[in-house]
Amino acid sequence: MGSDAGHVSVLLAETLELLAVRPGGLYVDGTVGLGGHAEAVLHASAPDGRLVGLDRDGETLERARARLAPFGGRVRLEQGDYREIPERLAGEQADGILLDLGISSVQLDDAERGFSFQAEGPLDMRMDRSSGETAADVVNRTRESELADILHEYGEEPAARRIARAIAFARERKPLATTRELADVVRRAAPRSRRPGLHPATRTFQALRIRVNRELDGLGEAFERAASCLAPGGRMAVIAFHSLEDRASKEAFRALSTRGFRLLTKKPVRPGEDEVRANPRARSARLRALRREEEAA
Repeated sequence: MGSDAGHVSVLLAETLELLAVRPGGLYVDGTVGLGGHAEAVLHASAPDGRLVGLDRDGETLERARARLAPFGGRVRLEQGDYREIPERLAGEQADGILLDLGISSVQLDDAERGFSFQAEGPLDMRMDRSSGETAADVVNRTRESELADILHEYGEEPAARRIARAIAFARERKPLATTRELADVVRRAAPRSRRPGLHPATRTFQALRIRVNRELDGLGEAFERAASCLAPGGRMAVIAFHSLEDRASKEAFRALSTRGFRLLTKKPVRPGEDEVRANPRARSARLRALRREEEAA
């Protein structure tokens, strides 16, 4: 992927337009990642716009800190979850809030993080490597029936029961410890995908990542709490890469539209052909946005 400055931020122009970034505003990037969206927001809000950036991944956050250092006191970065936005703002109202729910390329490309089946690495998958269960813990300790439910619910994997059975059989001989070991078990168990180019382990790895990081826990409530921090006229944008995340944002935004907020996207904004060609990982991105009315309810 090259340097962080060359990292490709998904739906960047569309996000800035929907957030209506302006000088002097206070913006929150609740999933700052490598800082691509944050950098663009800081440029667009110059000379005096401010940004608060949060990320669960302390390692990624340090790289964002280096990238955003030129903006000095205009940016404040903290390790934390976007579910904590109200607490981190401590009563301040934001003019814009962005949540980009996708996994960052640096996490995906680092074999040691264990997010990808493309390279050999430990079965970790934690956004925050300082605590919590790893993917290896989930794969080796979860009951077969519960494992099948995880693959079905979070990965929308049609062969969930067959794959869970194969994992349970494999771990009886020895615990699964690496990405390749798990990918090989899944590949042998899963039927050939109807989608050309989709690796048989894609949905399994996605499901485990979501389970390990509790990515869907309280999602709708988190969106509503974040939106409550918007100033009148303030805007919030959510970029989702998974149908369950997108459904949660759609339902939360619909509920908020009856309580003093206006939807800015009737349908999700999708990347164009040129963006997908330049950045294939963008293909599943869906962007939704809403605005707090001037007279907030």
